[in-house]
Amino acid sequence: MENFFTDNSDIQWHFNHLDYQEVVGAIEDGYAQASQYDDAPLSYEDAIAGFAQAKAPIDGLGVGTSLTTSSDVPALDCVYKMQEYAGLPRRKRSANKATWPGRKQVWRRYGADGRMAGDLLGLEGHDQGGEPLIQPVMQSGRRLRPAPSLDDIRRHAKRELERLPESLRRLEPGTTYPVEVADELVQLAAEVDRRVQEQTPPS
Repeated sequence: MENFFTDNSDIQWHFNHLDYQEVVGAIEDGYAQASQYDDAPLSYEDAIAGFAQAKAPIDGLGVGTSLTTSSDVPALDCVYKMQEYAGLPRRKRSANKATWPGRKQVWRRYGADGRMAGDLLGLEGHDQGGEPLIQPVMQSGRRLRPAPSLDDIRRHAKRELERLPESLRRLEPGTTYPVEVADELVQLAAEVDRRVQEQTPPS
């Protein structure tokens, strides 16, 4: 079977006569010129979906670094919020930044087909039914169990991918996954708010 890149003389000519300033400029501009072309893929996902839709005669696709690095968000921005101190539940109450207080657990539920059906965020120690997702792995700076082998990691990743709902396995955006907050957690948040208000001196 012919290879579109190596057997296409026009493409080979461009590969052999690259204008590196133009290439660097396109990267620095975030490939803004791609919007001028109706068929230009917006991402690897878009390109793969286009190949599949067109039934392109391709045996395999190599996306390399993009499997492990997000080009649009290469760093994960995380902030720790204190949810318990001195044995008392705490929470942040700022507008649009409020958090849920106390030690928590996430319970995952599955449908009759074995696929993920939804998650429930509740308090630690309150069984909500389903699979508890948060598991301690370290305590006092030491591992609680041996590190899993590569084979174990592969099996776990394969199993979890197979348990994804069909809608979440597609490349198209717009799919939602149900996540609920347990009533007990809502009640605890209200109790924390009342305690804070009672301790706040009048202005």
